[in-house]
Amino acid sequence: MNKSTLSKRIEFPLILLLVLACQLLATAQTSKPAEHVVLISIDGFRPDFYLEEKWPAPNLKTMAEEGARSLGVTGVFPSVTYPSHTTVITGHTPARHGIYYNAPFEPEGQTGRWYWEHELIQVPTLWDAVRKDGMSSASFLWPVSVNAPIDYNIPEYWSLEGYGRIEPMREMETPKGLMAEMELNVLGKLNEKTFNGDYLNREDRIGDMAGYVLETYKPNLITLHLIATDHFQHSEGRDGPMVYKSIAATDRAIGKIMEAAERAGILDKTTFIVTGDHGFVNIHSSLSPNIWLVDAGLMEDKGDRGEWKAAFHTSGASAFLHLKDEGDQETAAKVRQLLADLPDNIKKLFRVVDREGLDKIGADPNAVLALAPIQGISFSGATSGDVLKAAKGGTHGYFPDFDEIETGFIAWGSGIRENVEIQEMGLVDVAAVVKYLLNLSIELPESTLYPGIKK
Repeated sequence: MNKSTLSKRIEFPLILLLVLACQLLATAQTSKPAEHVVLISIDGFRPDFYLEEKWPAPNLKTMAEEGARSLGVTGVFPSVTYPSHTTVITGHTPARHGIYYNAPFEPEGQTGRWYWEHELIQVPTLWDAVRKDGMSSASFLWPVSVNAPIDYNIPEYWSLEGYGRIEPMREMETPKGLMAEMELNVLGKLNEKTFNGDYLNREDRIGDMAGYVLETYKPNLITLHLIATDHFQHSEGRDGPMVYKSIAATDRAIGKIMEAAERAGILDKTTFIVTGDHGFVNIHSSLSPNIWLVDAGLMEDKGDRGEWKAAFHTSGASAFLHLKDEGDQETAAKVRQLLADLPDNIKKLFRVVDREGLDKIGADPNAVLALAPIQGISFSGATSGDVLKAAKGGTHGYFPDFDEIETGFIAWGSGIRENVEIQEMGLVDVAAVVKYLLNLSIELPESTLYPGIKK
Protein backbone atom coordinates (compact mmCIF):
# COMPACT_ATOMS: atom_id res chain seq x y z
CA MET A 1 0.00 0.00 0.00
CA ASN A 2 1.51 3.33 -0.98
CA LYS A 3 1.49 6.43 1.18
CA SER A 4 -1.10 8.16 -1.00
CA THR A 5 -3.65 5.37 -0.54
CA LEU A 6 -3.01 5.21 3.20
CA SER A 7 -3.40 8.97 3.49
CA LYS A 8 -6.76 8.86 1.70
CA ARG A 9 -7.99 6.05 3.95
CA ILE A 10 -7.07 8.08 7.04
CA GLU A 11 -8.59 11.28 5.68
CA PHE A 12 -11.96 9.69 4.97
CA PRO A 13 -12.78 8.81 8.62
CA LEU A 14 -11.57 12.25 9.69
CA ILE A 15 -13.85 13.93 7.17
CA LEU A 16 -16.74 11.72 8.28
CA LEU A 17 -16.12 12.60 11.92
CA LEU A 18 -15.96 16.29 11.03
CA VAL A 19 -19.28 16.09 9.16
CA LEU A 20 -20.91 14.26 12.06
CA ALA A 21 -19.54 16.82 14.53
CA CYS A 22 -20.93 19.66 12.45
CA GLN A 23 -24.31 17.95 12.27
CA LEU A 24 -24.37 17.42 16.03
CA LEU A 25 -23.39 21.05 16.59
CA ALA A 26 -26.12 22.26 14.23
CA THR A 27 -28.65 20.04 15.97
CA ALA A 28 -27.62 21.40 19.36
CA GLN A 29 -27.92 24.95 18.10
CA THR A 30 -31.34 24.47 16.52
CA SER A 31 -32.95 22.04 18.99
CA LYS A 32 -36.00 23.42 20.72
CA PRO A 33 -37.78 22.17 23.84
CA ALA A 34 -41.03 22.71 21.90
CA GLU A 35 -41.88 22.79 18.21
CA HIS A 36 -45.04 24.83 18.79
CA VAL A 37 -45.96 27.39 21.44
CA VAL A 38 -49.52 28.63 21.95
CA LEU A 39 -49.37 31.88 23.93
CA ILE A 40 -52.84 32.71 25.23
CA SER A 41 -53.75 35.98 26.90
CA ILE A 42 -56.96 36.06 28.91
CA ASP A 43 -57.88 39.70 29.42
CA GLY A 44 -58.52 40.30 33.11
CA PHE A 45 -56.98 36.92 34.02
CA ARG A 46 -56.72 36.33 37.77
CA PRO A 47 -54.76 33.56 39.54
CA ASP A 48 -57.85 32.53 41.48
CA PHE A 49 -59.46 31.40 38.21
CA TYR A 50 -57.20 28.31 38.33
CA LEU A 51 -56.33 28.21 42.04
CA GLU A 52 -59.86 28.28 43.51
CA GLU A 53 -62.39 25.47 43.19
CA LYS A 54 -65.40 27.71 42.53
CA TRP A 55 -64.34 28.72 39.00
CA PRO A 56 -65.53 26.51 36.08
CA ALA A 57 -62.19 26.12 34.27
CA PRO A 58 -61.23 22.43 34.03
CA ASN A 59 -58.62 22.84 31.27
CA LEU A 60 -56.87 25.70 33.06
CA LYS A 61 -56.89 23.83 36.36
CA THR A 62 -55.49 20.66 34.81
CA MET A 63 -52.69 22.59 33.11
CA ALA A 64 -51.93 24.48 36.34
CA GLU A 65 -51.79 21.27 38.38
CA GLU A 66 -49.68 19.35 35.86
CA GLY A 67 -47.38 22.15 34.67
CA ALA A 68 -45.94 25.39 36.04
CA ARG A 69 -48.20 27.96 37.68
CA SER A 70 -47.71 31.30 39.37
CA LEU A 71 -49.52 32.48 42.47
CA GLY A 72 -49.37 35.99 41.03
CA VAL A 73 -47.80 37.97 38.20
CA THR A 74 -46.84 41.61 38.74
CA GLY A 75 -47.86 43.76 35.80
CA VAL A 76 -46.91 47.17 34.46
CA PHE A 77 -48.13 50.71 35.16
CA PRO A 78 -50.75 51.50 34.10
CA SER A 79 -52.09 47.95 34.40
CA VAL A 80 -54.16 48.13 31.22
CA THR A 81 -54.43 45.95 28.13
CA TYR A 82 -52.16 47.38 25.44
CA PRO A 83 -49.03 48.20 27.48
CA SER A 84 -49.38 44.84 29.23
CA HIS A 85 -49.73 42.79 26.04
CA THR A 86 -46.76 44.57 24.52
CA THR A 87 -44.73 43.71 27.61
CA VAL A 88 -45.69 40.04 27.15
CA ILE A 89 -44.68 40.03 23.46
CA THR A 90 -41.40 41.97 24.00
CA GLY A 91 -40.19 41.23 27.52
CA HIS A 92 -39.81 44.97 28.17
CA THR A 93 -41.61 47.56 30.28
CA PRO A 94 -43.60 50.38 28.61
CA ALA A 95 -40.77 52.88 29.07
CA ARG A 96 -38.72 50.78 26.65
CA HIS A 97 -41.30 49.32 24.28
CA GLY A 98 -43.16 52.61 23.79
CA ILE A 99 -46.79 51.51 24.23
CA TYR A 100 -47.58 53.59 27.30
CA TYR A 101 -51.38 53.35 27.44
CA ASN A 102 -54.23 51.82 25.48
CA ALA A 103 -54.68 55.11 23.64
CA PRO A 104 -51.81 57.57 23.13
CA PHE A 105 -52.02 61.00 24.70
CA GLU A 106 -52.98 63.38 21.88
CA PRO A 107 -52.18 67.05 22.63
CA GLU A 108 -55.01 68.41 20.48
CA GLY A 109 -57.61 66.17 22.10
CA GLN A 110 -58.31 62.46 22.08
CA THR A 111 -59.55 61.20 18.70
CA GLY A 112 -60.40 57.67 19.82
CA ARG A 113 -57.28 56.13 18.25
CA TRP A 114 -55.51 53.36 20.15
CA TYR A 115 -52.00 51.98 19.75
CA TRP A 116 -52.89 49.57 16.91
CA GLU A 117 -49.84 49.35 14.66
CA HIS A 118 -46.87 47.07 15.28
CA GLU A 119 -44.44 49.73 14.00
CA LEU A 120 -45.20 51.79 17.13
CA ILE A 121 -43.37 49.20 19.24
CA GLN A 122 -39.81 50.42 19.81
CA VAL A 123 -38.09 47.09 20.53
CA PRO A 124 -38.07 43.68 18.80
CA THR A 125 -41.05 41.42 19.44
CA LEU A 126 -41.30 37.64 19.71
CA TRP A 127 -42.95 37.73 16.26
CA ASP A 128 -39.85 39.46 14.89
CA ALA A 129 -37.62 36.83 16.47
CA VAL A 130 -39.68 33.92 15.11
CA ARG A 131 -39.45 35.28 11.57
CA LYS A 132 -35.75 36.11 11.91
CA ASP A 133 -35.06 32.54 13.03
CA GLY A 134 -36.85 31.06 10.03
CA MET A 135 -40.02 29.94 11.79
CA SER A 136 -43.69 30.83 11.31
CA SER A 137 -46.29 32.52 13.49
CA ALA A 138 -50.01 33.20 13.76
CA SER A 139 -51.99 35.65 15.86
CA PHE A 140 -55.62 36.33 16.61
CA LEU A 141 -56.91 39.61 18.06
CA TRP A 142 -53.62 40.42 19.81
CA PRO A 143 -53.21 44.14 20.64
CA VAL A 144 -50.71 46.24 18.66
CA SER A 145 -50.39 43.65 15.90
CA VAL A 146 -51.53 45.53 12.77
CA ASN A 147 -48.78 45.11 10.12
CA ALA A 148 -46.79 42.79 12.41
CA PRO A 149 -44.41 40.21 10.85
CA ILE A 150 -46.92 37.40 11.39
CA ASP A 151 -47.70 34.77 8.75
CA TYR A 152 -51.38 34.28 9.70
CA ASN A 153 -52.75 37.37 11.40
CA ILE A 154 -56.16 38.69 12.38
CA PRO A 155 -55.18 41.78 14.41
CA GLU A 156 -57.26 43.57 17.01
CA TYR A 157 -58.34 46.70 15.18
CA TRP A 158 -61.42 48.83 14.72
CA SER A 159 -62.29 51.98 12.87
CA LEU A 160 -63.07 55.27 14.58
CA GLU A 161 -66.66 54.74 13.47
CA GLY A 162 -67.09 52.26 16.28
CA TYR A 163 -65.75 49.19 18.07
CA GLY A 164 -66.78 45.65 17.17
CA ARG A 165 -67.13 45.76 13.38
CA ILE A 166 -65.63 42.82 11.48
CA GLU A 167 -64.61 44.58 8.27
CA PRO A 168 -61.72 46.65 9.71
CA MET A 169 -60.08 43.47 10.99
CA ARG A 170 -60.69 41.74 7.68
CA GLU A 171 -59.02 44.66 5.88
CA MET A 172 -55.90 44.27 8.04
CA GLU A 173 -55.62 40.47 7.87
CA THR A 174 -52.56 38.54 6.64
CA PRO A 175 -52.70 36.84 4.20
CA LYS A 176 -55.66 38.29 2.35
CA GLY A 177 -58.52 35.84 2.41
CA LEU A 178 -57.53 34.18 5.71
CA MET A 179 -60.75 35.10 7.46
CA ALA A 180 -62.85 33.95 4.48
CA GLU A 181 -60.94 30.65 4.48
CA MET A 182 -61.69 30.14 8.17
CA GLU A 183 -65.33 31.14 7.70
CA LEU A 184 -65.68 28.47 5.01
CA ASN A 185 -63.88 25.70 6.89
CA VAL A 186 -64.70 26.20 10.55
CA LEU A 187 -66.30 29.51 11.63
CA GLY A 188 -69.37 30.17 9.55
CA LYS A 189 -70.06 33.76 8.49
CA LEU A 190 -68.67 36.35 10.88
CA ASN A 191 -70.65 39.50 11.54
CA GLU A 192 -71.58 41.77 14.43
CA LYS A 193 -73.96 39.12 15.78
CA THR A 194 -71.79 36.01 15.47
CA PHE A 195 -68.56 37.70 16.62
CA ASN A 196 -69.53 40.14 19.33
CA GLY A 197 -67.69 41.01 22.53
CA ASP A 198 -70.99 41.48 24.36
CA TYR A 199 -71.60 37.74 24.00
CA LEU A 200 -69.56 34.62 24.63
CA ASN A 201 -69.63 33.51 20.97
CA ARG A 202 -66.52 35.59 20.33
CA GLU A 203 -64.44 33.32 22.59
CA ASP A 204 -65.62 30.25 20.67
CA ARG A 205 -64.71 31.83 17.34
CA ILE A 206 -61.21 32.81 18.48
CA GLY A 207 -60.63 29.30 19.79
CA ASP A 208 -61.82 27.92 16.44
CA MET A 209 -59.51 30.30 14.53
CA ALA A 210 -56.42 29.32 16.50
CA GLY A 211 -57.30 25.63 16.41
CA TYR A 212 -57.86 25.64 12.65
CA VAL A 213 -54.57 27.40 11.85
CA LEU A 214 -52.61 25.25 14.31
CA GLU A 215 -53.99 22.04 12.79
CA THR A 216 -53.76 23.21 9.17
CA TYR A 217 -50.52 25.21 9.03
CA LYS A 218 -48.73 24.22 12.26
CA PRO A 219 -47.02 27.57 13.00
CA ASN A 220 -44.30 27.58 15.63
CA LEU A 221 -45.85 30.43 17.63
CA ILE A 222 -49.52 31.31 18.03
CA THR A 223 -50.62 34.32 20.07
CA LEU A 224 -54.27 34.96 20.86
CA HIS A 225 -56.27 37.35 23.01
CA LEU A 226 -59.54 36.37 24.75
CA ILE A 227 -61.58 39.27 26.16
CA ALA A 228 -64.81 38.04 27.77
CA THR A 229 -63.52 37.94 31.35
CA ASP A 230 -62.43 41.59 31.08
CA HIS A 231 -65.71 42.70 29.52
CA PHE A 232 -67.92 41.22 32.20
CA GLN A 233 -65.70 42.19 35.13
CA HIS A 234 -65.99 45.78 33.95
CA SER A 235 -69.77 45.62 33.96
CA GLU A 236 -70.37 43.31 36.93
CA GLY A 237 -67.27 43.45 39.11
CA ARG A 238 -64.97 40.59 40.11
CA ASP A 239 -67.65 38.04 40.99
CA GLY A 240 -70.60 38.83 38.75
CA PRO A 241 -72.64 35.93 37.32
CA MET A 242 -71.37 36.50 33.77
CA VAL A 243 -67.77 36.39 35.01
CA TYR A 244 -68.28 32.71 35.89
CA LYS A 245 -69.78 32.03 32.47
CA SER A 246 -67.02 33.97 30.73
CA ILE A 247 -64.18 32.00 32.31
CA ALA A 248 -66.03 28.81 31.34
CA ALA A 249 -66.26 30.04 27.73
CA THR A 250 -62.59 30.98 27.75
CA ASP A 251 -61.66 27.56 29.10
CA ARG A 252 -63.75 25.93 26.38
CA ALA A 253 -61.94 27.98 23.69
CA ILE A 254 -58.59 26.80 25.06
CA GLY A 255 -59.85 23.23 24.99
CA LYS A 256 -60.61 23.58 21.29
CA ILE A 257 -56.98 24.50 20.59
CA MET A 258 -55.72 21.60 22.69
CA GLU A 259 -57.93 19.21 20.72
CA ALA A 260 -56.67 20.68 17.43
CA ALA A 261 -53.08 19.98 18.52
CA GLU A 262 -54.06 16.42 19.38
CA ARG A 263 -55.80 15.88 16.03
CA ALA A 264 -52.75 17.26 14.23
CA GLY A 265 -50.49 14.79 16.06
CA ILE A 266 -48.37 17.56 17.59
CA LEU A 267 -49.69 17.79 21.15
CA ASP A 268 -46.55 16.17 22.56
CA LYS A 269 -44.43 18.81 20.78
CA THR A 270 -46.62 21.76 21.85
CA THR A 271 -46.50 24.04 24.89
CA PHE A 272 -49.43 26.11 26.11
CA ILE A 273 -48.72 29.33 27.98
CA VAL A 274 -51.71 31.07 29.53
CA THR A 275 -51.25 34.51 31.00
CA GLY A 276 -53.07 37.84 31.15
CA ASP A 277 -52.62 41.57 31.37
CA HIS A 278 -54.03 42.59 34.76
CA GLY A 279 -56.36 41.61 37.55
CA PHE A 280 -59.49 43.50 38.57
CA VAL A 281 -60.75 45.75 41.35
CA ASN A 282 -64.35 46.51 42.30
CA ILE A 283 -65.03 50.25 42.31
CA HIS A 284 -67.61 52.46 43.99
CA SER A 285 -66.48 56.02 43.24
CA SER A 286 -64.53 58.03 40.67
CA LEU A 287 -62.43 61.18 40.77
CA SER A 288 -62.06 63.66 37.89
CA PRO A 289 -58.73 65.49 38.32
CA ASN A 290 -59.04 67.49 35.10
CA ILE A 291 -61.80 69.48 36.78
CA TRP A 292 -59.16 70.77 39.19
CA LEU A 293 -57.06 71.90 36.21
CA VAL A 294 -60.05 73.60 34.56
CA ASP A 295 -60.83 75.45 37.79
CA ALA A 296 -57.17 76.52 38.03
CA GLY A 297 -57.18 77.85 34.45
CA LEU A 298 -54.65 75.27 33.23
CA MET A 299 -57.01 73.77 30.64
CA GLU A 300 -60.51 74.35 29.31
CA ASP A 301 -63.67 72.28 29.38
CA LYS A 302 -63.41 71.50 25.67
CA GLY A 303 -62.78 68.39 23.59
CA ASP A 304 -59.47 69.78 22.30
CA ARG A 305 -58.61 71.11 25.79
CA GLY A 306 -58.76 74.68 24.49
CA GLU A 307 -55.92 76.91 25.67
CA TRP A 308 -54.27 74.34 27.88
CA LYS A 309 -51.01 74.05 29.75
CA ALA A 310 -51.56 70.81 31.66
CA ALA A 311 -53.87 67.82 31.31
CA PHE A 312 -54.39 64.48 33.04
CA HIS A 313 -54.51 61.52 30.66
CA THR A 314 -56.56 58.83 32.37
CA SER A 315 -55.70 55.20 31.66
CA GLY A 316 -57.84 52.68 33.47
CA ALA A 317 -58.02 53.73 37.10
CA SER A 318 -54.95 55.99 37.06
CA ALA A 319 -54.16 59.43 35.64
CA PHE A 320 -50.93 60.75 34.11
CA LEU A 321 -50.01 64.45 33.99
CA HIS A 322 -48.87 65.83 30.62
CA LEU A 323 -47.69 69.35 29.85
CA LYS A 324 -48.21 71.19 26.58
CA ASP A 325 -44.66 72.48 26.94
CA GLU A 326 -42.42 69.74 28.31
CA GLY A 327 -40.12 72.30 29.89
CA ASP A 328 -42.89 74.26 31.62
CA GLN A 329 -41.68 73.81 35.18
CA GLU A 330 -43.87 76.68 36.42
CA THR A 331 -47.05 74.83 35.40
CA ALA A 332 -45.73 71.57 36.81
CA ALA A 333 -45.10 73.30 40.14
CA LYS A 334 -48.64 74.78 40.09
CA VAL A 335 -50.16 71.33 39.63
CA ARG A 336 -48.06 69.87 42.44
CA GLN A 337 -49.15 72.68 44.73
CA LEU A 338 -52.77 72.24 43.65
CA LEU A 339 -52.56 68.56 44.63
CA ALA A 340 -50.87 69.40 47.93
CA ASP A 341 -53.60 71.93 48.79
CA LEU A 342 -56.49 69.49 48.31
CA PRO A 343 -58.49 68.70 51.44
CA ASP A 344 -57.38 65.65 53.38
CA ASN A 345 -60.64 63.78 52.66
CA ILE A 346 -59.71 63.88 48.95
CA LYS A 347 -55.92 63.44 49.23
CA LYS A 348 -56.34 60.17 51.09
CA LEU A 349 -58.02 58.63 48.00
CA PHE A 350 -54.81 58.50 45.92
CA ARG A 351 -51.07 58.88 45.99
CA VAL A 352 -48.81 60.88 43.71
CA VAL A 353 -46.21 58.85 41.82
CA ASP A 354 -43.34 61.19 41.01
CA ARG A 355 -40.94 60.95 38.08
CA GLU A 356 -38.52 58.79 40.05
CA GLY A 357 -41.31 56.35 40.84
CA LEU A 358 -42.43 56.26 37.19
CA ASP A 359 -38.87 55.55 36.07
CA LYS A 360 -38.54 52.73 38.58
CA ILE A 361 -41.74 50.99 37.40
CA GLY A 362 -40.96 51.62 33.71
CA ALA A 363 -43.89 53.92 32.89
CA ASP A 364 -44.36 56.65 30.26
CA PRO A 365 -41.21 58.83 30.23
CA ASN A 366 -43.23 61.80 28.98
CA ALA A 367 -45.49 62.07 32.05
CA VAL A 368 -44.54 64.53 34.78
CA LEU A 369 -46.27 62.50 37.49
CA ALA A 370 -49.17 60.09 37.93
CA LEU A 371 -52.06 59.73 40.34
CA ALA A 372 -52.56 56.17 41.62
CA PRO A 373 -55.88 55.69 43.46
CA ILE A 374 -56.64 53.43 46.39
CA GLN A 375 -58.75 50.34 45.74
CA GLY A 376 -62.38 51.21 45.04
CA ILE A 377 -61.56 54.57 43.45
CA SER A 378 -61.02 55.17 39.74
CA PHE A 379 -59.95 58.32 37.91
CA SER A 380 -62.16 59.76 35.17
CA GLY A 381 -61.23 62.05 32.29
CA ALA A 382 -64.31 64.25 32.79
CA THR A 383 -63.72 68.02 32.75
CA SER A 384 -67.02 69.15 34.29
CA GLY A 385 -69.52 68.07 36.91
CA ASP A 386 -68.79 66.69 40.36
CA VAL A 387 -65.16 65.92 41.08
CA LEU A 388 -66.12 62.89 43.17
CA LYS A 389 -69.07 60.82 42.06
CA ALA A 390 -70.49 57.31 42.23
CA ALA A 391 -69.20 54.49 40.03
CA LYS A 392 -69.84 50.77 39.79
CA GLY A 393 -68.52 47.56 38.30
CA GLY A 394 -64.82 46.82 38.14
CA THR A 395 -61.69 48.27 36.57
CA HIS A 396 -57.90 48.04 36.41
CA GLY A 397 -55.02 50.38 35.61
CA TYR A 398 -53.88 50.60 39.22
CA PHE A 399 -50.28 50.71 40.37
CA PRO A 400 -49.32 47.00 40.37
CA ASP A 401 -48.41 46.56 44.02
CA PHE A 402 -51.31 44.58 45.52
CA ASP A 403 -52.76 41.12 45.02
CA GLU A 404 -56.08 41.93 43.33
CA ILE A 405 -54.43 43.65 40.37
CA GLU A 406 -52.02 40.77 39.67
CA THR A 407 -52.58 38.51 36.69
CA GLY A 408 -51.84 34.80 36.26
CA PHE A 409 -49.44 32.46 34.49
CA ILE A 410 -49.60 28.78 33.50
CA ALA A 411 -47.14 26.85 31.31
CA TRP A 412 -47.97 23.26 30.32
CA GLY A 413 -46.65 20.81 27.77
CA SER A 414 -43.40 20.16 25.97
CA GLY A 415 -40.31 21.45 27.77
CA ILE A 416 -42.14 22.33 31.01
CA ARG A 417 -41.43 20.58 34.28
CA GLU A 418 -44.39 19.08 36.11
CA ASN A 419 -46.03 20.61 39.19
CA VAL A 420 -43.93 23.74 39.65
CA GLU A 421 -45.23 26.63 41.74
CA ILE A 422 -43.81 30.11 41.20
CA GLN A 423 -44.71 32.35 44.10
CA GLU A 424 -44.14 35.61 42.24
CA MET A 425 -43.00 36.65 38.78
CA GLY A 426 -43.27 39.65 36.49
CA LEU A 427 -45.20 40.09 33.27
CA VAL A 428 -41.85 40.89 31.62
CA ASP A 429 -40.76 37.32 32.38
CA VAL A 430 -43.26 35.60 30.08
CA ALA A 431 -41.21 36.39 26.96
CA ALA A 432 -38.20 34.54 28.38
CA VAL A 433 -40.27 31.34 28.61
CA VAL A 434 -41.18 31.59 24.92
CA LYS A 435 -37.54 32.31 24.04
CA TYR A 436 -36.45 29.16 25.90
CA LEU A 437 -39.11 26.93 24.36
CA LEU A 438 -38.43 27.99 20.75
CA ASN A 439 -34.71 28.70 21.26
CA LEU A 440 -35.13 32.20 19.86
CA SER A 441 -32.18 34.49 19.17
CA ILE A 442 -33.67 37.57 20.83
CA GLU A 443 -32.05 39.61 23.59
CA LEU A 444 -34.31 40.02 26.65
CA PRO A 445 -32.37 41.95 29.30
CA GLU A 446 -35.46 42.70 31.42
CA SER A 447 -36.99 39.20 31.22
CA THR A 448 -36.00 36.39 33.60
CA LEU A 449 -36.33 32.68 32.84
CA TYR A 450 -36.77 30.67 36.03
CA PRO A 451 -34.75 27.47 35.47
CA GLY A 452 -37.08 25.58 37.80
CA ILE A 453 -39.78 25.40 35.12
CA LYS A 454 -37.49 23.75 32.55
CA LYS A 455 -37.93 20.04 31.98
